[in-house]
Amino acid sequence: MPTVEIIYDADCPNVKDARAQLLRAFVKAGLPPQWVEWDRGVSESPSYAHRYGSPTILVNGDDVASAPPSEGAACCRLYVDEGGGLRGVPSVEAIALALLQAKEASKVIE
Repeated sequence: MPTVEIIYDADCPNVKDARAQLLRAFVKAGLPPQWVEWDRGVSESPSYAHRYGSPTILVNGDDVASAPPSEGAACCRLYVDEGGGLRGVPSVEAIALALLQAKEASKVIE
């Protein structure tokens, strides 16, 4: 099972939509939904969580949109959609692809 994380700011208006997209992606990938959430504003969150904008979805430590972490990332994230527009959450397809790739990689290791 891939390790999935959502990194967010408590006041981010896109977190609810990111969770909904993640649920849809788990269904599309045929995996049970399971993830950990990290609030960037809480000191108990891991240090790497503070280097991503909100919301970010990581699968096995990799950003589903292939964005690298950066210092000073206290910002909202924007994602390019299939039509070239911008939206506040990654697409179901991008998340599902990351989940499926992680699932396949774990089969190779076993």
